Amino acid sequence: MNQPTPAIVAQGAVRRLPRSALLLLCIAYVLPGFVGRAPWKSADMTAFGYMAQMARGATEWLSPRLLDLPPDVDALLPYWLGGWAMRLAPGWITPDFAARIPFGLLLTLTLVATWYASYYLARSPAAQPVAFAFGGEALPPDYARAMADGSLLALIACLGLAQLSHETTPAQAQLCFVALTFFGFTALPHRALLPLVSAALGLTGLALSGAPTIAALLGGGSAAIYLLERAPAPAAARNKSLRAGASIALLSALVVLLASALDLWRWRIELPQASWAEWRSLGRLLLWFTWPAWPLALWTLWRWRHQLVQSATPSRHLTLPLWFTGVALAATFSTASADRSLLLALPALAALAAFALPTLKRSVAALIDWFTLLFFSGCAFTIWVVWIAMQTGVPSQPAANVARLAPGFQPSFSLFPFVLATAATLAWAWLVKWRVGRHRAAIWKSLVLPAGGAVLCFVLLMTLWLPLLDFARSYAPLVRRAMVLLQAPGCAETHGLSRGQIAAFQFHGHLTLKPATAAASCPWLIVSQDALPTLPEVVDPANWRLRGSAQHPTDRDETVLIFQRVAATPR
Repeated sequence: MNQPTPAIVAQGAVRRLPRSALLLLCIAYVLPGFVGRAPWKSADMTAFGYMAQMARGATEWLSPRLLDLPPDVDALLPYWLGGWAMRLAPGWITPDFAARIPFGLLLTLTLVATWYASYYLARSPAAQPVAFAFGGEALPPDYARAMADGSLLALIACLGLAQLSHETTPAQAQLCFVALTFFGFTALPHRALLPLVSAALGLTGLALSGAPTIAALLGGGSAAIYLLERAPAPAAARNKSLRAGASIALLSALVVLLASALDLWRWRIELPQASWAEWRSLGRLLLWFTWPAWPLALWTLWRWRHQLVQSATPSRHLTLPLWFTGVALAATFSTASADRSLLLALPALAALAAFALPTLKRSVAALIDWFTLLFFSGCAFTIWVVWIAMQTGVPSQPAANVARLAPGFQPSFSLFPFVLATAATLAWAWLVKWRVGRHRAAIWKSLVLPAGGAVLCFVLLMTLWLPLLDFARSYAPLVRRAMVLLQAPGCAETHGLSRGQIAAFQFHGHLTLKPATAAASCPWLIVSQDALPTLPEVVDPANWRLRGSAQHPTDRDETVLIFQRVAATPR
């Protein structure tokens, strides 16, 4: 016998979160990471390098290469998107910004798909709140909308989402396609065409973005959830579940065939080492990357455990997000890029977190508010203090720390970023005042401060600290130092450079690069310091004279050596 739902929600608790406020929050979260910055190392710059090669027609679109090097991730669609954007962009748009435009749209689509996926999960019959004896319980549409608002706030609040979701990488594209798949699978019993299209786009996009195995697992498991559903339900509802399961199974089979036809299957399993340091690192990643969604998700599983373990069939509003989260967690523990794999769990984890909101006690909600207030206010205060120190030298210690960690960085003042940062800080102060003074009954209230605080700190970082971050996280300073040693550069051979370094020298240095060989004739040779011992295997050292070395100012491991050909006059 099914246990009653733990959600006891009155109509007054599902008041509407103002759409204008939610829209402004999403805009403030999406735009700063895509506007005004340089490509960052190394995955962001590497992906941009392949996109630029495609846009120039210097590589095959079905087999992209960067100086004969294939991508680290066997993805196609993310590089296509960036290449198409650069080709279609007018001349006044810089290539790196043009490549970021489709990825900004993908992040926007991720937020929208997560909201609608949570909405349709909350419309499931087993997810509805307890019906009151004399009425007054939350109406299903209002309840589902409030839960979707909470899910979107939980997603934005996740600390790990900020950086990776604003990069132009296959991982960011995979995040969007997982969210589209999640929406399609959850909405299929309620609607037909749009969820089917979304699921097809999501699964196909995953397969073309380097994750065909994840697409197959998500599709196969979700189809089983629908097809094996045996809970008592009207015949019409049961038929909808069967049709949804069959549709998902068919889509999954088609995607498997597509991945096989394009030879997209790759073995990437790398189990973690049996060492305390490795497991501690993974534990820290899980703890901070998914905060604050993971404690709320665990609370959801505890309070809704009867629907999971004691019902005839586990409720799909729990099993679907659990399956999506479980697949992403399995990829996190079995692949080298743990953080980028964990990124795929965030939409489903945010949906699970939302179902904790109707069951939270007032003391727990207050604890979340106070922790969030102290944490993000402290982070914002630190960002402001360091920025003031960079501009004025006072306080002296933060200024000295910046000078030590980023030698050669010259801070500058820009009015527009300062105005944006000030407006974001004032908005945070207003939000705190609003939270403690009004709308105490709304079930999404406990996630307003976490989401607002995450947006605040991200905006401050991408306005006040953007010049410093560009200096520390881009390859531009390294390329500038190297270009001082290159006289009248045009063509240069390379040896041992990473994909990101190759792309950086092509983009920032406007160099024509070629792999170092005995037959090459470029007057310059750029060698990674780590690859220096193997240089005699590819060229004759007698033909080259060392001109100097260039080191990234904030990373000692980013050092390149510049050689000039002895037998040829530099062009």
